[in-house]
Amino acid sequence: MDTVFEDIPRESLIYLGISFTVFLIIYWVTLFVLRKFGKDPRYLVPEGVMKKVAFPIFLLFVSIVVRMTSFRQLLGMENEEYWFKKASTLLFIFAMTWLIIGILKVVKQLIIHNYDVNTEDNLKARKIYTQFNILERIVIFIVVILAIGAVLMSFQEIREVGVSIFASAGVAGIIIGFSAQKLIGTVLAGIQIAIAQPIKLDDVVIVEGEWGRIEEITLTYVVVKIWDKRRLIVPTPYFIEKPFQNWTKTSSDILGTVFLYTDYKVPFDALREKLTQILENTDLWDKEVNVLQVTDSKANFVEIRALMSAKDSSTAWDLRVHVREKLISFLQENYPESIVHNRLLINDKDLAPSKTD
Repeated sequence: MDTVFEDIPRESLIYLGISFTVFLIIYWVTLFVLRKFGKDPRYLVPEGVMKKVAFPIFLLFVSIVVRMTSFRQLLGMENEEYWFKKASTLLFIFAMTWLIIGILKVVKQLIIHNYDVNTEDNLKARKIYTQFNILERIVIFIVVILAIGAVLMSFQEIREVGVSIFASAGVAGIIIGFSAQKLIGTVLAGIQIAIAQPIKLDDVVIVEGEWGRIEEITLTYVVVKIWDKRRLIVPTPYFIEKPFQNWTKTSSDILGTVFLYTDYKVPFDALREKLTQILENTDLWDKEVNVLQVTDSKANFVEIRALMSAKDSSTAWDLRVHVREKLISFLQENYPESIVHNRLLINDKDLAPSKTD
């Protein structure tokens, strides 16, 4: 055993041993603290954090050890300093990128843990989910791009080529900029949606004449789940540049309308009483709005609008079809003469026989 280490300076072994011991102490103390706090609901550290950050921290330590002179001396490769430093740099960049992404996911989990999008009043929760889902993608995209750039710039040859290209490619840069204008605009639109939030996850929207809910928001496109289970894929700039309907922008409650076209003989008071009775006998109504008005009159019919409220758009749809069916059945059974029909006035003179007959 002594012959193995007899050519290695004692200082190198001491430095390496101290570094390894310090890392183990820090690693196990951190592991103990995170695991203990993760199991205690009084603390903000979520359980399972160490699984996301343990290996990248280990790789950071390895990258530091690989750069140490004592490590090269231990391997008997003192003359390979360039390759060891290069490997250390690449490993450090990779581990740091992995660690940042892991911490980002932990922070996201920590924040959105207190918000439940499955509750009825989930407006704030949907805002938080939307912001963090988009911002997470943005940060990961930027971190990965910076990591790739740092890796490439760590090679002197690539750095020199890159500087010469940038110095002589002004016109090419302008051309590339124009070519990437749409891509850049799309990414910026995704960032703007995350900040301004014209739409949020689970929002009810009318897009291109289709009714649906926002199912997914990315940097470049938005997925709208149509009521019949189809998926409408819309570029993110659409929600910045074009008008659309958002039924749950500030709240989920909504007004529903039912239009009836009846004869002039329809009894309005009886119809109002029936509407109230229908609404009071269903759980679909939120007991806020109950109005029946004559909104228009034509030569052959009267337009009647029943206005009612519900807690959300899906419930409002079910309430509307329920009320429409019940009101029509009420008129059919009790006031059939109120159903729209065409009148024909026949003069008695027209019925009298002519002299020629």
